[in-house]
This record gives sequence, structure tokens and C-alpha cells, in this order.
Amino acid sequence: MTFKNPVQRGGPRRGRFEQLAEYASNFTSSPLFFLFCLLLVSFFAASHVAHLPLEVLLLAGESMTAVTLLLLALLKNSEMRAEHAIQRKLDAIAAALLEAHQDNRSQAFEDLRNAIRMEEET
Repeated sequence: MTFKNPVQRGGPRRGRFEQLAEYASNFTSSPLFFLFCLLLVSFFAASHVAHLPLEVLLLAGESMTAVTLLLLALLKNSEMRAEHAIQRKLDAIAAALLEAHQDNRSQAFEDLRNAIRMEEET
């Protein structure tokens, strides 16, 4: 099993996990999910105020923990996809700058060339 960046798994097409992560990310940013979380937190607080049995308190707390872990995984996946997209755009901009200034071999040109490692890709 290899651990790759989510955008590097599965080739040029998005896999099932990437599609599921995008749908889940869209859902978790919706007002419906906010309402669900608000209800879950309200249930947790009300169960404490009402002095409900320990099993109900545990159920409420564990539900909140599970939602938190799922949100953390989605956040990390979304962050890595955004980071990769930004890096690809920056590489494209740097490559265009290099092409525009092929004749000028200044120190800035060489620093830019080394930063995007053009020699490794050709």
C-alpha cells in the first residue's frame, strides 16, 4: 500500500474516493449539515441538562467525536487537493515566465529554473 497525495491516485480521472470526498465536502459546507451539527450539539447539551442516563450521554458524545473525525479527514483531503492545484498553477506560471525570458540568463532566471526543476521533466 502506498501513501500518495489524493490528487495523484488513480490516474487522470478521479476515483470513487475523490468523488465521495468532493460530494461530502459540498454537503458539509451546506446549511443542512450546519443544522445537523447544531441539532447534535443541542442534543448533547440537553441530555446533560436533563440528567439523562449515562448511555445517552455516551451516545451523544461519541456521535460528536465521529462527526469531528470525519470532518477532519475531509478537511485534510480538501486541503491537499487545493494545495496541489495551486502548485500546478504556480508551475505553469513559472514555466511561462521561463519561456518568455529564454534569452535572458540572469540569476533570477536560474533561480526560477532551479525552483521548478525544469531539467528533471525534460
